[in-house]
Amino acid sequence: MSGPWFRRLTVAIDGSPIAASALDCAIDLAHRYGSELVIVAVAPIIPVYIGTAEPYVPAGVPPSEIGHYREIVDAAVKRAEAGGVSTVTGVSYEGVVVDEILTHLEQHPTDLLVIGSRGLSTAKRILLGSVSSAVVNHAPCPVLVVRPTATKSGG
Repeated sequence: MSGPWFRRLTVAIDGSPIAASALDCAIDLAHRYGSELVIVAVAPIIPVYIGTAEPYVPAGVPPSEIGHYREIVDAAVKRAEAGGVSTVTGVSYEGVVVDEILTHLEQHPTDLLVIGSRGLSTAKRILLGSVSSAVVNHAPCPVLVVRPTATKSGG
């Protein structure tokens, strides 16, 4: 095998604490392997609930959310550069989070995707779905899921 194992890494972030942990993990891997790092964030579509008698109303992403996710990506790029990653880029999309991540992976092949797991309860996962579960099941590359660390009680 020639070259580093992880030439190109991608990390999906959303501004949550677990996404920050996933970013830290991706930065560490990119620094260790001399990898290119791509940071991806998706401003999610906000569902619009209407009555059955109402005409179709398309869902959208509020402009404030688009700017917010771009700021998240910009801050993450700076964090990666400060962490010693020499080649880092950031992209922000708008849409259905899982679909946008999978489309990005298909259009920009990567050796590893790093993503956080929010650790939803079974009930919430059934109702809301899990981005990390969907990505793991459909990604065209290996996926590293970073889980929240258990807090230790004092004693």
